[in-house]
Amino acid sequence: MKIATWNINGVKARIENLCQWLKDSNPDIVCLQEIKTVDEGFPRLEIEALGYHVETHGQKGFNGVAILSKTKPDEVTRGLPGDDSDEQARFIEAVFSVEGHGALRVCCLYLPNGNPVDTEKYPYKLAWMERLRKFALERLALEEPLILAGDYNVIPEPHDCFDPKVWESDALFLPQTRQAFRQLEHLGFTDAVRATTDAIKLYSFWDYQAGAWPKNNGIRIDHLMLSPEATDRLTGTAIEKHVRAWEKPSDHVPVVAHLDFSN
Repeated sequence: MKIATWNINGVKARIENLCQWLKDSNPDIVCLQEIKTVDEGFPRLEIEALGYHVETHGQKGFNGVAILSKTKPDEVTRGLPGDDSDEQARFIEAVFSVEGHGALRVCCLYLPNGNPVDTEKYPYKLAWMERLRKFALERLALEEPLILAGDYNVIPEPHDCFDPKVWESDALFLPQTRQAFRQLEHLGFTDAVRATTDAIKLYSFWDYQAGAWPKNNGIRIDHLMLSPEATDRLTGTAIEKHVRAWEKPSDHVPVVAHLDFSN
């Protein structure tokens, strides 16, 4: 089973790229972030024509997440628990039946950026990460394959960016941010990409400015975090960076994990 995460940076602007990638890559489940549209505005017909079921949690103009899947989920939950006043559309969860293996739980998340750090945006980021940790702890008790996939806006380690000095005061790389990410890992989650490779200069985001893409001045901030039950089935990962070179690209590229449910 091929499961992908991709910050599409505006699904209406990238619908041609998205459809081409779905045809080429043929993922089973896709977590999209920054769809930047209300649910009613999502271009579902084009995607459904390719054989995918669509579930969205949208918001006008920014944020918004979606899960595309070849099979319809049994359950869908919208919104990260823990703060009823939070109106930002950043989280959607879907539960799938896997024949002979019970449930597969996939969460699509778009973690807050947190910049500028000296505003309310950074405390919101840290509070959101703590809500995610508490949610993940509860879900782990179910002892089923669970994937927390999305744009975390977290650079986990210095080798996950082209130049740590550039990012040392940024919300994506501050010690508190990285500590919060490690607390999630310490619950028992595995960073799928780092479980399969120690390669450096392995990135999932390149800014549109300053020639970042041709210079390979990137950062790795899109992650698939796997529960122990999902990690046991992990057979490989890939960062499909070639789509960054397409016309009108997102500044992120798809990150995929392959899980084996054959036995």
